[in-house]
Amino acid sequence: MSTFAFLGAGEFEGWHADVDRRMLAGRDGRVLVFATASAPEGDEVYGGWVTKGLQHYIGMGADVEAPPLRSAADAHDPDVVGTLEDAALVFFSGGNPAYLASVLAGSPFWQLLVERVRDGRTAYAGCSAGVACLCDPTFDTNTEDFEQVWAPGLGYVPGVLFAPHWDMVDQWIPGARAFITASAPAGGSLVALDERTAMVGDGSTWDVHGEGGIYVYRDGDWVGEHTAGATFTLSLHGEPGAQGR
Repeated sequence: MSTFAFLGAGEFEGWHADVDRRMLAGRDGRVLVFATASAPEGDEVYGGWVTKGLQHYIGMGADVEAPPLRSAADAHDPDVVGTLEDAALVFFSGGNPAYLASVLAGSPFWQLLVERVRDGRTAYAGCSAGVACLCDPTFDTNTEDFEQVWAPGLGYVPGVLFAPHWDMVDQWIPGARAFITASAPAGGSLVALDERTAMVGDGSTWDVHGEGGIYVYRDGDWVGEHTAGATFTLSLHGEPGAQGR
């Protein structure tokens, strides 16, 4: 069975330890931490997220590694791709969703990861960019111009637009919430995730963890507001990964 954890922000902090334990339950293998989405911000930022991720999982007693997946070339490197073979969990941290999608799209790494997640051998966790990259289009956070914000994503979740940092985006860019809401896919769903909040599930049924809420917008209305302890349904319909390979 596929297992996913989508976090709005606040990765590698103590609040999601229960999420990590759930993701690893019944799985043998290592945790792989990928700070890929932050690579364009330079070595110091990238290295900081790698270190934080490693420390988080070491503190939980997990076997953890951070393979060097920083570019599209790395996603084609057999050594990097091979690290997936014994991965119990992959975690993609934050940064630029469009950049992360450009690294993964069409790569052997992404193809193998999709297969392993589909078969239940590897669980997928993503925070911020690690969630938003799964949509198509996704956000290019290298711009504050609404007219230039959209870029190709992985298309792993057709008909769904994930919007992390929901409780913060208007403070960063006034009007961002209204713009994103108006961009909800026709016939699909906008799923907005507050910071330090996660939705965890199998691609159909989801539990909410953390401090904030998960909000679902569909057909012109907000149809769900879910906080910690709640369960809701949302299907990641379509053939997973088909548009991202």
